Amino acid sequence: MKLTRRTLAAALVSATALAGQQPQPAAAPAVPDSDLKAARDRLQANAAALADAQIPMATEPAFHFKA
Repeated sequence: MKLTRRTLAAALVSATALAGQQPQPAAAPAVPDSDLKAARDRLQANAAALADAQIPMATEPAFHFKA
């Protein structure tokens, strides 16, 4: 089967147009405010706990970055 550039381009354009017509996924369900507030509070508590941890400057990672 021999395809020219024009027939190949037409096939790609039609496939792209069909893909654009696919229905979009439904939006994520709404999260109750109490759950959202609890998650934010946990995040802030974890951030505070991490900020309190002291790590010496001499500590090096167990791996090396190589470019």
